[in-house]
Amino acid sequence: MGVPFADRLVNLVSAMGTAKDKATRSTWYVNELTPDQAIAAYRSDWIARKVVDIPAFDMIREGRNWQADAPLIEKLEAEEARLQVWPKLARAIKLARLYGGSALILGTGDTNPSEPLRPDSTRDGGLEYIHVASRYEITAGQLDTDPASPRWGEPVDYTMSRSGGLLKLHPSRVIPFIGAEVPDLTFSHGWGDSVLQALDDAVKNAGLAAGGIAQLLQEAKVDVFKIPNFMANVGDEAYRQKVIDRISLANQAKSITNGLLMDAEEDYLQKQISFAQLPEVLRLYLQIAAGAADIPATRLLGQSPSGMNATGESDLRNYYDRLAAEQEVYLRPRLERLDEVMIRSALGSRPPEVHFAFAPLWQISEKEKADIFKTKADAARVIAGNGGTSEPLMPIEALSDALVNAMVEDGHLPGLEAAIEEYGRLSEQEDVGEDEAAALAPRAPPVPANDAAPRTLYVQRKLLNAAEFIAWAKDQGFETTTPADDLHVTIAFSRAPVDWMKAGQTWGNEKDGKLTVEPGGPRLVEKLGDKGAVVLLFGSSELSWRHETIRREAGASWDFPEYQPHVTITYAGADVDLSKVEPYRGKLVFGPEIFQEVDEDWSSRLKEA
Repeated sequence: MGVPFADRLVNLVSAMGTAKDKATRSTWYVNELTPDQAIAAYRSDWIARKVVDIPAFDMIREGRNWQADAPLIEKLEAEEARLQVWPKLARAIKLARLYGGSALILGTGDTNPSEPLRPDSTRDGGLEYIHVASRYEITAGQLDTDPASPRWGEPVDYTMSRSGGLLKLHPSRVIPFIGAEVPDLTFSHGWGDSVLQALDDAVKNAGLAAGGIAQLLQEAKVDVFKIPNFMANVGDEAYRQKVIDRISLANQAKSITNGLLMDAEEDYLQKQISFAQLPEVLRLYLQIAAGAADIPATRLLGQSPSGMNATGESDLRNYYDRLAAEQEVYLRPRLERLDEVMIRSALGSRPPEVHFAFAPLWQISEKEKADIFKTKADAARVIAGNGGTSEPLMPIEALSDALVNAMVEDGHLPGLEAAIEEYGRLSEQEDVGEDEAAALAPRAPPVPANDAAPRTLYVQRKLLNAAEFIAWAKDQGFETTTPADDLHVTIAFSRAPVDWMKAGQTWGNEKDGKLTVEPGGPRLVEKLGDKGAVVLLFGSSELSWRHETIRREAGASWDFPEYQPHVTITYAGADVDLSKVEPYRGKLVFGPEIFQEVDEDWSSRLKEA
């Protein structure tokens, strides 16, 4: 007799994994999402619509960068505009995500579209149109089952309905888009699943949670009147009318200032539903839907990230990195098939050097661009020999050409490409005369100035509107505060000796040496450290950036895992209930940076005002 095997953990004592375990009766099944259900969800449910639309839009919103000469790029972009490539790509991806499949149909004016499309025979302007069809508007034929065929596993043809009969299309004229891929395309006749198929329960549960809470709002407050002998007399029409009149008068009379007049034997109750935990429940269901869709909640729901100093940047970066990978794996092969025809249609030929790169989905800020430019410039200076202080690591002409290419692609110097065309590259310059050669010759190494002696570093800014701040603290119940002349924000506190000169100067949102943190943004009042300090935490990208700059450029140390700008309110706030303190919401005006050495005995001089 054969012994039955179960590929799972079994515990005979607890009955886990045995017939008594309810979990062993669970099974998977596929509840097929019909086209009618898919379009109904897309048209009537905002979550389903965004799940379909957002990745399709984000994947193509920045377009691509052609790598070719400027005149060729102009022709290619004009051809893309004529054929409406990007709007049609967006529609094809949306239909594929909604229905499980779609297709781009290439029209070249051939009399017999059932014949193969030969891209090398495409003439100038030969690509006449691009159509978009959902999987229900174009039918995939039988799949090619010959393993020796280059199109193994793909449809041998496609058909579409038209007036007068069917139109057969050769697969070389059709670029299919698959929604959610299935392991075996024979399951779905060459197409995939709708992305809503696997998300159906998560999207419905989020909708049910929101709808259930909305229904509860109608029963948020229910008045209950207990009337003696009500059930015994309710059959009398006259009695029922008197009861209705009685309740109506009671509802009209009661208010926040009026009492409720009742008979001694009557009773009145008011039942209210607590909504304290319902927002968290709804938020949980929405986050589950966002996780199932693989879209950050900040993008899907349009909500601000929660938590102190939270920006949601890491979630969005991961999301855009995933989309960038999908662009390469999913979108590029389809675009390359299209380009073999479109490039010839635009240029009349297919130059082998013409190619493209997807534009970055994550767009950096102007400040980040400036930092990148500075980093590249510093690296180039080192490679070039630091102005003659060391030997160049490569020929200056080669370095110049590489930097020009990098800066043109990055867009750091607008108009650089036109200027290079007018004045030429360094490698293209003619031999110079003696005077010019002397000017361009490497300079003798300068005599370096002695660096400042390393010492500990403490950098702070005094709070200039201290009177407003102290007035707020008194209103919030703080009996004593840090003296006005000692209210400050710490930027650096390095016990490790550093060269102060390497810390540089601050730049950014300043006027007359003052730094203003405008009202708004994250503000919290919390206890900090082991000295009894109660502080106001606030967000400031300028201060955070300055802190990081001092640590990076000067090598300053920091005693904590991360930097959080704050102003110490008091060191004697043990008796204040911080849960009742409303954070200071006004602007914070700080004076110029003050550089000092670290005072290790600072706590002995603490005083309160």
